[in-house]
Amino acid sequence: MAIEVQRRSQHNERLMSHYDWSPNRSSSSRNIRILRSAKFARTAATILLLSLPTWGGGSHKHHPSPSLSNDREYILALATADRFLHAWQVGDFENGMILLSDRVRHSQDPDNVEQFFSGNSGQAFEITRGQGSHGRYRFSIVLVTVTESHVRCRVSEIVVISTGKNDWVVDKLP
Repeated sequence: MAIEVQRRSQHNERLMSHYDWSPNRSSSSRNIRILRSAKFARTAATILLLSLPTWGGGSHKHHPSPSLSNDREYILALATADRFLHAWQVGDFENGMILLSDRVRHSQDPDNVEQFFSGNSGQAFEITRGQGSHGRYRFSIVLVTVTESHVRCRVSEIVVISTGKNDWVVDKLP
């Protein structure tokens, strides 16, 4: 048993000499201050890291919501663009023509307009969020046409304007 005690005490001495701790009273109080400082720094770092998500949460930009009248206009313009593009998709010339403004009807060659609507059944469209206000909205679109083994995507835009009394028409063909 005495041998084991010696080994343990030699082991403890080796550890103490390894860290260069001396039994001197001033160095032990210094070590206590260092340990307290390290503990304080670790606690401060933990608090800082835990509070970062709350700081980051306030950095997002908050856009004011548009007024109710602008929302209503936007919804009506988007619905008109959607109905027009659906008429193109299914080849409905009559309903497509009803949704065109007088300016477009008179400035376009009727044969070109009719050909625009005379597509095949393999057509689709994508429409993105519109931009504009005060009775005029512009929507970026992609017209997708499938023929035999070829897919064609054409990027364009459509402009929808208000004619008054909640009536909207397409003022620019894609």
